[in-house]
This record gives sequence, C-alpha cells and structure tokens, in this order.
Amino acid sequence: MLTVFSNDQLLHEGKSEFHRGQLLPCFESPKRAELILAELQANKSGDIIAPDRFGLEPVLRIHDAAYVEFLQTAFDRWHTIHPDCDALPHTWNMRGARDILPNNIYGQLGYYSCDASTPIMAHTWQAAKASADAAIMAQRLVMQGHRSAFALTRPPGHHATSNVYGGYCYLNNAAIAAQAFLDGDAKQVAILDIDYHHGNGTQIIFEDRNDVLVVSIHANPAEAYPYFLGYADETGTGAGKGYNLNLPLPDGTDWNSYQGALETALAAISRFTPDYLVVSLGVDTYAGDPISSFKLSSNDFSKLGHHLGKADFPTLILMEGGYAVDNIGCNVVKVLTGFEDAI
Repeated sequence: MLTVFSNDQLLHEGKSEFHRGQLLPCFESPKRAELILAELQANKSGDIIAPDRFGLEPVLRIHDAAYVEFLQTAFDRWHTIHPDCDALPHTWNMRGARDILPNNIYGQLGYYSCDASTPIMAHTWQAAKASADAAIMAQRLVMQGHRSAFALTRPPGHHATSNVYGGYCYLNNAAIAAQAFLDGDAKQVAILDIDYHHGNGTQIIFEDRNDVLVVSIHANPAEAYPYFLGYADETGTGAGKGYNLNLPLPDGTDWNSYQGALETALAAISRFTPDYLVVSLGVDTYAGDPISSFKLSSNDFSKLGHHLGKADFPTLILMEGGYAVDNIGCNVVKVLTGFEDAI
C-alpha cells in the first residue's frame, strides 16, 4: 500500500499541553510519525511518497477562511508578546455569552479552540497544511484507481471543526479528503472513525448532509474526551438525519466487544453503498495507550484491518491518534497488512 507523508509534518513540536491538572510534554509528538515510518520501511510495506502542494482551495471547502487565516498568523502574533513559549488558550466562551471574535490573541485563541491540550507554535500551520496535503494526495491516488492508500496524517484532524481546533487537531484531514472525493467523481462518501476518541469535528462538519455517512466507534463520551458529542442518539440533523451513526463503547472494551461494533458499522456503510470509504484510523484503542482505556492487542489490529479490507470499497486510510509510541508503528502496520491480506 502506498503511504503519503511530508517531512514538513515533523516540524510541529509543541513543548507542553495541559492534561488533567498538569503541564506535561505533548503526547502528540513527531516521534509518533517517525516510528510509524520506520516500521513501514522495516516491513517493506510499500513506497512512501511526498505529497504535492495543493494550495488552500481544498482546505477552504471545509474550513472558514477567517479560521484558516488565524491558524496562519496566530503564532507570530503570540510570539511578539511571549517569545519563549507556545500559544495555549486560557479563556473560552461560556454558555449565554456572545458569539463574538475578540481583537487580541488571547481572546482569539479561546474563540477558535476547545481545549488547552493543543498548542500552536512556529511551524504548526506548515505541518498542519502538509498533513492536509498528504490526505489530498492519497485521496487522488484512490480516485485515480488505487484500491487503497495510507496518508500518515500528523498532526491528526478529526477533532477540528470548520472553525475550531482542539484534541491535537487543526485541519480536519478526513473531511477535506471526503469533500475532495465529492468534488471529483463521487456522489457519496462514507467516513469510518475508529479512533478511541469520538471524531466530533467530523460529525459537526457533515451532520446536516446526506452525501457523507459518518460512522464512529469510540469511547463513551460521558466518560471520555470530547465529552460533549458522540452519543448514540445523535443521528444527524435536517437533510443529514440518519446519516450519522455513533457507536460508543465502555471503558475496558476488548476485541470481543469491539468486533461487534465494527461489524455494525461496516454493515451500515455497506447499506449506504459509498463510492469511497475514508477511514480515520486511531490506534489509541490499544491496551497500552497512556490516555485511553480500551484493551485491543497488537494482533487485534490485524483482525481490524482484515474487516476493513473485506468491506471491499476503494479506501483511503488516514492517521489520527495513538500515543503508546513503543507500539504505534507495529499496530499501524498490522492494520494495513490485515487490510491488504483481505483483498
């Protein structure tokens, strides 16, 4: 399977994030991508190519122009005030307050973000844009006839909405790729999110549309990030009613329970008959992940990949979460190998 990755994606390296009452080194780090690349090369899993540069047009099909401009300029504005640290928000809008964009960088960080775990630093925009380019490049390969392609998208994307960043995500790579398929030759696209955390950004972007089916298997949001979306009763709105399927699972979920949810998800996708399938792959469902609580083993990821391959759709696989860095490369390669073995 071809992998798409840009070295520019390694340039984003936040110093710290606010996690459970402490400032800690960022869980989402360049090392994640480096270890996946090393495992892909060690296993001779296919060529690794750099993406073309696609400009802003595909990004602006999903993200608001003012938000994109904010991401491009935020660090420089912050740096003039705070030259020795990354930009993290400390104040957010509250229920009942006005939906208004403040003038200064402190207010804008809160306006455009949903948490304090997602720093902006000097090369954040460059890395996020390169990640989106990798997604688009892999999408083009699939649209041009490749059975599948893997975009090693880092920073990840599925928590980003059209105008909010958070959860380590700045641009929603899965949404950008899905829209690119629709702007090409597709009439409908399915997104399957199998990260431990619900892809709240992806759901929000497509919740009122019927040309994209969004299916997510994730931790119960009553107990896990992002907390405020991802419940089973959220099925879409307006024209999108019935085109969103959430399958939340409890702490401690192992393969025996996960497999049933995966089969339910793939059955819903099969009924939808998409032209293309976009998979938001998170391997933070692994039993050793430091910020998650599912119990999948490394061998279970081979089974997961096999199920995805048996679904028999032209498939774009994008990288989302996974923070057990010692095992991340092995787990990702097992998914990709399992997928190809099923074809």
